[in-house]
Amino acid sequence: MRHLPTRRPHRRAVGALTAGLLFTFGLTAPAAAAAPAAPVSPALDDGLALTPPMGFNNWNSTHCRAEFNESMVKGIADIFVDKGLKDAGYRYVNLDDCWALPNRDADGRLVPDPVRFPGGIKAVADYVHSKGLKLGIYTSAGTKTCDSAGFPGALGHEYSDAQQFADWGVDYLKYDNCNNQGVDARQRYTTMRDALKATGRPIVYSICEWGQNKPWEWAADVGHLWRTTGDVSDNWASTLSILKKNLPLAPYAGPGHWNDPDMLEVGNGGMTDTEYRSHFSMWSVMAAPLLIGTDLRRASRATFGILDNKEVIAVDQDPLGKQGTVVSSEGGRWVVAKAMRDGSRAVALFNESSTTQRIATTARAVGLPDAPAYTLRDLWQHRSYNAAGTIAATVPAHGTVLVRVSVGPGWAAHPPAVELGVQGSPLVQADKTATLTTAVTDLGRTPATRVSVSLTGPDGWTVRPDSPARTPVVPPGRTLSTRWAVTAPPGTPTGSYDLTLRASYRSLAGARGGSALPLTASVVVPPPSGTSYLGDLPWLTAANGWGPAERDTSNGESAAGDGHPITLGGVVYAKGLGVHAESSVEYYTGGACRTVTADVGVDDEKEAKGTVAFEVWADGAKVASTGVRTGAMPAQPLTADVTGAPVVRLVVTDGGDGIDSDHGDWADARVSC
Repeated sequence: MRHLPTRRPHRRAVGALTAGLLFTFGLTAPAAAAAPAAPVSPALDDGLALTPPMGFNNWNSTHCRAEFNESMVKGIADIFVDKGLKDAGYRYVNLDDCWALPNRDADGRLVPDPVRFPGGIKAVADYVHSKGLKLGIYTSAGTKTCDSAGFPGALGHEYSDAQQFADWGVDYLKYDNCNNQGVDARQRYTTMRDALKATGRPIVYSICEWGQNKPWEWAADVGHLWRTTGDVSDNWASTLSILKKNLPLAPYAGPGHWNDPDMLEVGNGGMTDTEYRSHFSMWSVMAAPLLIGTDLRRASRATFGILDNKEVIAVDQDPLGKQGTVVSSEGGRWVVAKAMRDGSRAVALFNESSTTQRIATTARAVGLPDAPAYTLRDLWQHRSYNAAGTIAATVPAHGTVLVRVSVGPGWAAHPPAVELGVQGSPLVQADKTATLTTAVTDLGRTPATRVSVSLTGPDGWTVRPDSPARTPVVPPGRTLSTRWAVTAPPGTPTGSYDLTLRASYRSLAGARGGSALPLTASVVVPPPSGTSYLGDLPWLTAANGWGPAERDTSNGESAAGDGHPITLGGVVYAKGLGVHAESSVEYYTGGACRTVTADVGVDDEKEAKGTVAFEVWADGAKVASTGVRTGAMPAQPLTADVTGAPVVRLVVTDGGDGIDSDHGDWADARVSC
């Protein structure tokens, strides 16, 4: 497997294990055939996984640490019941790697680790089953599993291992791809399918092949779900990258055969709650398996609030089984719509960018028929509104507004949908007044009455309206605009601060309506005159594909500060930025700067691996780029004209070939102001 931002970095060496060597283990070679150009009908007509599987997998939270044990697994089962997750639809409690001893017994059978699982796997399965839940287990379609300790894989032992799993009462198998010895993927995964079927026990079969051989084109009659990508990591760049790879595969998903973009990271701490809500929303719109990846024994109330949102879960579990499709995508603004069995549409307005954006579509564009009005249900606010046909929202950075839109006579019982928006720069200098203009727009078929709007900021900030903030009525299609003076107190440190825009109103019948829009204001300082190293200046935002962006060192691995001296083609640089694709680092330049310069390339720490591309953006426009750079190339000088731009953004992409050791350096990066 490629060196992804992954929780199993040892997978990067799997390919090397098979160079020049093909093991067949007595399997029959598959007949040569072209991959189908379109989805195939599922042949696993066994009634399993008719909706995407929901449950838990321990790997994202524990990896192979000692805390993964029988007590944990039973504790998760207890929490499923006690916290209502079972009632919400979560059923599978799945064990990942490291449950077995490194060696089989004298009869070739798998042996559960007696320290982790003193009662054995069957005792755990019995306990899980006593709660009305199901147990899952893990192995690999290779000679060993993926963990570096080298636990036994199932290649060549498919039938005996499958029978052991069935005898233990296993209900779900995750079948990984490590140490596969070069055996054809379709052959390996089909053999395990046949072995599971031979046991006579119904077992959901999860193909974890990482999307390397396009399983969506051939696995509908092999497994119930298949991984479409490499491993997800608990950061925004990883989640976004996987989302973009999985979205185009919608035609291949359906009841009993699902695209799997990997487990959930919700609650693991590497993203904000806004990002976790987007993660959960988009996985649900994509009809993805919902496998909790956080240790629920330590989960926060906010985490449970996301995982237990039954209205969002209903989108994922809709029995029609359609994966959402992209309606539009431009400038980081996504509209994704999912057809539902009752004729409604679930619509995600998703903002991938690091700034608040307005995202809009129409009922017709998402596939609904023309109608006098529509009922629009906000699945995170849990409120219903009437809408004339426009579906729009101002969406925070990395946020998602998820609504369910339907046709029918019930729309008149609800207040009109109201869109909140903001114009003006959210960049504020301490002790200087910035101006923002807010908008409250009636998107409904009926007027909004007794409308009032408020804008609040942190303690000590001054936020006052400079124009009317209330009105008796806002007719359909009209807007209440309010200018606000926003001042941060002297000495406010640079950084991001929360503002909240709220509107309250009523329908003609007196039904209350209301909405809130979280905003982010950034306190900035003007850049110093002259030439400065970018590594010495504060950034506005920094998104990175693996670990944090680093100042004056290479990216290193996942921990902060674990990089090395920036080195390109043997030349060592004392200053610069070390990042990992996909990466975006933003700086406030205040319109006062002229040029950005750097030597760019893939850091030598990747030993000639990695392909990336560098871009410089000024006020939303690309002003310089390199094209694809590989780890075998020397540093390339890059100069960008950023004259007059208030914000400059440094971007590193994966070069178009997926993420693989993509450690990019902005060596000697400077800005002249």
